[in-house]
Amino acid sequence: MEIIRAEARHLDLITPLFDAYRQFYRQAPDLPAARAYIAQRLQNDDAVIFLAVNRTQSGVEGLGFVQLYPSLASIPMKPIWILYDLFVAPSGRKLGVGRALMDRATQLAKETGADALILETAADNHMAQRLYEKLGYKRDDVFYRYALSLSHVR
Repeated sequence: MEIIRAEARHLDLITPLFDAYRQFYRQAPDLPAARAYIAQRLQNDDAVIFLAVNRTQSGVEGLGFVQLYPSLASIPMKPIWILYDLFVAPSGRKLGVGRALMDRATQLAKETGADALILETAADNHMAQRLYEKLGYKRDDVFYRYALSLSHVR
């Protein structure tokens, strides 16, 4: 297994993983939209995507990915990274792929002088929660998260 920084030439590897990730969160399959979204992120350079791949004699298989968005934190006056997406394909589970992707995300944060890596996950995603806690992430018991869905606001 190898962790690489995704580029536009990796779209065919990332797209089905990203679409499967969205389906995990109960979204309808939509490969064309998934491809367009990832292509736009890479073209605009507004996200960093690391891809776990397995190289075999028959080609390259995508095992998982992590997508991070840069942001800023006002109180420490430093950059932060939002770890928004992490997905490991069934063929990559129990092989350390998730941990390797998380480790690479942490390395990026350190390389860029970030104050923190921030993530959220579904309350019922216990497997991911165990990984995050094993890696030293602490669940926030101080702040509440609020969201305003603009699709319902006039």
